[in-house]
Amino acid sequence: MKILSEFMPSTTSADSSKRYFTFAERRKAPRYTVVAIAELTDPGDAKMLSAKVTDVSRTGCYVDSPKTFPVGTSLKVIISRDQRTFVAKADVIHVQEQMGMGIAFIDPPQDQLKILDSWLAALPSTTSVGSTSQSKR
Repeated sequence: MKILSEFMPSTTSADSSKRYFTFAERRKAPRYTVVAIAELTDPGDAKMLSAKVTDVSRTGCYVDSPKTFPVGTSLKVIISRDQRTFVAKADVIHVQEQMGMGIAFIDPPQDQLKILDSWLAALPSTTSVGSTSQSKR
């Protein structure tokens, strides 16, 4: 995926070595469209939020919700689908105010990854990992 230069921040000699990535280039695993319910709990202050998961991968998910936690918040995530639940620790890595947030799973236990993998195996992938050279043409 190419980023147009007019949308890139201007560079100076201090930051000219930085590379600007699209979200697709930074993904470590394919993303899948899914409909599931998530319960997100901030153990620090015991706030809980229920929301809809719309995209999921082996490394995280996107949650649709007008209410969000700040970037960097550590959460306990419980995703329910097909009468099974996936439970993991996670961090909020991206927020779209009034829309939702991206969540990265933090070292999910193997038994939980098996549940997630069983869901992913039944879903069609919506994005490729890395650059567009891996996408279908």
